[in-house]
Amino acid sequence: MVKKFHPTYTQNRELSWLKFNERVLEEASDETVPLCERLNFLSIFNSNLDEFYMIRVGSLYDLSLEDKVKFDNKSFLTPAQQLDKIFSATRLLYKKRDALFIKLERICKTAGIQHKTAVRLGKLEQIFIEKYFSMQVMPLLSPLVINIRHPFPHLINKALYVTAILREKKSYILGIIPVPKNLPKLLYLPGKKIKYILMEDVIQYFAKKIFDMYTIENTAVISVTRNADISLDDEDFELGEDYLQHARKSLRRRSRLAAVRLELNGNTTPFMVDFLAKHLKIKKAQIFHCRAPINITYLTLLQHKLAASSDSTYPAFNPSEKCAVPEKCRMIDYISEHDLLLNYPYQSFDLFLQLLKEAVYDETVFAIKITIYRIGGQKTKLIRLLSIAAELGKDVTVLMELRARFDEANNINWAELLQDAGCKVIYGMEGFKVHGKICLIMRRQSDKIEYITQIGTGNYNEQTAKAYTDLAFFTASEGIGLDAVQFFQNMGTDNLYGSYKHFLVAPNGLKSGLLALIKHEQLQAAQGKSAHILLKINSLTDRELIDALAAASQTGVEIKMIIRGICCLKPGIAGKTENIKVRSIVGRFLEHSRVFCFGSDADIKIYISSADWMTRNTEHRVELACPIYDKSLKESIYKNLLIMWQDTVKGRSLNTDGNYQKIISKTASFDSQVFFLQQNNTLQQSDSFTKN
Repeated sequence: MVKKFHPTYTQNRELSWLKFNERVLEEASDETVPLCERLNFLSIFNSNLDEFYMIRVGSLYDLSLEDKVKFDNKSFLTPAQQLDKIFSATRLLYKKRDALFIKLERICKTAGIQHKTAVRLGKLEQIFIEKYFSMQVMPLLSPLVINIRHPFPHLINKALYVTAILREKKSYILGIIPVPKNLPKLLYLPGKKIKYILMEDVIQYFAKKIFDMYTIENTAVISVTRNADISLDDEDFELGEDYLQHARKSLRRRSRLAAVRLELNGNTTPFMVDFLAKHLKIKKAQIFHCRAPINITYLTLLQHKLAASSDSTYPAFNPSEKCAVPEKCRMIDYISEHDLLLNYPYQSFDLFLQLLKEAVYDETVFAIKITIYRIGGQKTKLIRLLSIAAELGKDVTVLMELRARFDEANNINWAELLQDAGCKVIYGMEGFKVHGKICLIMRRQSDKIEYITQIGTGNYNEQTAKAYTDLAFFTASEGIGLDAVQFFQNMGTDNLYGSYKHFLVAPNGLKSGLLALIKHEQLQAAQGKSAHILLKINSLTDRELIDALAAASQTGVEIKMIIRGICCLKPGIAGKTENIKVRSIVGRFLEHSRVFCFGSDADIKIYISSADWMTRNTEHRVELACPIYDKSLKESIYKNLLIMWQDTVKGRSLNTDGNYQKIISKTASFDSQVFFLQQNNTLQQSDSFTKN
């Protein structure tokens, strides 16, 4: 007899994530948010959902095909059961998304930008697109009729296709027209007003001209989402094969994996749907009919048009160049004497680059070591500085993670460029992505080696540092510096089991360290002493850590967690998690920093980290958590977390049923990100006044 399990204080990871993405859609619905930003949130919701289907649904699809049935350890659902619930929840999200899209289109029209369809064009507009289609579009098309001579083609992941039901005498066949990627996503129409038409709509409108041998019954735009959950670690490759080449091969495979979702927009028929489902080998539950365009990335183009209106975007802000370092003091000299903390995006990432630049040209600096996970596709100041350092003869070691999902191609290119400049580039070890964010600067002062270590909660990415909230900690602590040296030596020798005096390092020491810190608070509570845990993370899915938090709650530990995304723990359940409260903040900036606080007052222990409390981070990645020892920095970090906890505008409280609700407060509405921006503006004005 199979024992049935019933979750009490846990919920399914995937369904929790969908509730988080609904929070993003909520921001797009918020009428107090400027129009451009609402369009941006809608686009983010869509791209989030695309990635969710490629990765998470793709993984569950693979698991559902295995002979041995596996159960989720939070909801005790099988992969197939999870997929059924995901498809049902997604269908509801599509309805909300489509209704919101139509509403935003009306608002855009009022603001002076109109989306037109081909059947509603004026005479001059009609002449314009006919000429444009004949001259610019038709020569690029590769239409295909599916019959005995032309088998069903491979539909590329997330590409758009115009499909048509073609009648040939008494039978029906399917015609497919790929929408070329080298055509613009939208076409602006002539006239004084800003009007546009989508390229897929133009092609769909002229389908009769393209398939002129047939009678067209119906047309629709379709897109297939494919499983993109390729793990380089899980794939066999020949011994001795160059790792960069292996990574390239794996990327090419991504576009050919199994279909997990089909989206349709237009006049479909049962014949069309059944035909596509059969050839894509998907169930009807995986097919979603959209009223909104399938690909809405073009909304970013409209934002540029709307941005001329000052009230359509958030007020401009510039990250502060001011920090604790005195104006005429080198950062490298200040950090040699004092710990330093930067708070992105309110403070500028250029401050870190300034330190690195000083290190590059400082004759006492002989080595720079850094981990890189995501830095983007454009050549950055960071890459240039590392390259210059190597060319000047410094020992530059870059631990480049080639498996940063969807950034693999960028990282492959950067690895080659850095190697050409003379940097020593090493890669993460098989089975474990290196996600930790650490930079070590080593310099020789007289006969002594000094260390400056930087630990971050986010990537060394100049662009995301303007949009993500993250912390960057700098210290000249010899103990932390020696841990950093040990870390890079361990990475170079594939040693996951090295010991550290200060760092908590996954996969060997992070979870055990966190469990010990939770246990300490639990023992404090058991002895009748004050016991507190305050966490800020992006996701909580690790079952062991969830159970440890629940056990601590049952002993009387007061636990507050600011969790932006997935939370598999249900708070406030009597006798289980009644002393746990969870809040989520979704606003202008992506909350990204991870901070772990245990205890209170003088005895408080605070760590900053790159790691979420997810099994993938605690067991299957190389992650770092670094302690903060400086009393004033600890006070500042803790104070800022409490400020975030008070957010009643962008903050939401997680209920016992796993749903979010607005926070009801008797005091005035409070937006924590606006508060930090105002602090930033005050610093900027103060700095400007001082200089004047």
